[in-house]
Amino acid sequence: MASSNKKLEVSFDDQIPNKWCVSLGEETFKRFFGSLSSNPTVYKVFGDGSLFSPMLFGKFFDPCDAFPLWEFESEVLLTHLRSFNQTTVDWHHTDEGYVLKAESLGTGKNNIQVHVDKGKVLEISGQWKQQRDSKTNDWKCGHWWENGYVRRLEIPEDADWKNIAAFIYNDIFLEIQIPKIQKGYDAHGKDLA
Repeated sequence: MASSNKKLEVSFDDQIPNKWCVSLGEETFKRFFGSLSSNPTVYKVFGDGSLFSPMLFGKFFDPCDAFPLWEFESEVLLTHLRSFNQTTVDWHHTDEGYVLKAESLGTGKNNIQVHVDKGKVLEISGQWKQQRDSKTNDWKCGHWWENGYVRRLEIPEDADWKNIAAFIYNDIFLEIQIPKIQKGYDAHGKDLA
């Protein structure tokens, strides 16, 4: 089977201010998830091990809050989920940069949006069902979790956020590459940064 690799556009300007303005509380999430747990799409989006699950690490984290993912080793946070083969997300960093890999909903590049907010937050979002209520034009400002998903991650201070690249492989696997700022040196070996 041939592999397809599609580059996603990473946006750097916010066209819709406050697009994740309604927080998803833990009790609200449990009610929502419980009422729709028989829906395979909802389970795929918000279930154990998904990048977009508010319970990704066994503790509730509101997805619209920026999470300092790079401060944690994936081996530590995902050990329990890996033992049950439930994780669909992984991350690591090297001297060159940071890499995040996650399984998406299989809906391809047209559904996933990658946005950098003021050079400080990386936002990965998408819509997983059409909004039925036509009274509101922006599904993200209502109960967004009923129609879409988001994960906001803090961008490390040494990241070259202007050169973030995002890819979809086989319309299923998302990879985000965040290069580190390369330090320059003068002719005498002195650090220019």
